[in-house]
Amino acid sequence: MDLVVFDLETTGLSPTGNEIIQIAAVRLRLGKVFHSESYSTFVNPRRPIPAFITSYTGISDAHVRGAPPICSALAEFSRFVGDCTILAHNGHRFDMPFIRAACAKNCIPTRKVQYADSIYLSRLIWRESRWHGLDAVLERLGISTVGIRRHDARGDVELLSEAVLRMWRRITPDCTALPVPLFTGTFPR
Repeated sequence: MDLVVFDLETTGLSPTGNEIIQIAAVRLRLGKVFHSESYSTFVNPRRPIPAFITSYTGISDAHVRGAPPICSALAEFSRFVGDCTILAHNGHRFDMPFIRAACAKNCIPTRKVQYADSIYLSRLIWRESRWHGLDAVLERLGISTVGIRRHDARGDVELLSEAVLRMWRRITPDCTALPVPLFTGTFPR
């Protein structure tokens, strides 16, 4: 099964009131991460990035000043994804609503895409735990974050892709079928 693991960084937590400022993705195929098949861009939100978000993500107004607007960034991201199933950590509650809202706010033509949320992998493996955030998953799997900037979409995708593979192999060692629910979501055409 081919997957595109992705992550977004945004100006806040509300898909309707905040904007995407970074997109990163990497392709998983045949149970391997293909780092050479990756996508990453800053996105110009056309408004100042709040200081709290800059301190949290490391992304400043200077990073996004010359970046493409959301319409261009999502079109490029959609071409990169193609017909693959996409996956994000907490994607059902965070990333996919941001993409849907960005398409609606900017009148971007959409298509349907299948997506999965890696939180469901964590819940399958660690049923007794109440904590399934990416930091908790990384700690349980012993994945080091040394030298990787957390809350930067590029770093988070690198960490998440490794975590997804390790969790997937625990459940389905050959990584042929993703053992979590697949959802249908709105995605740029």
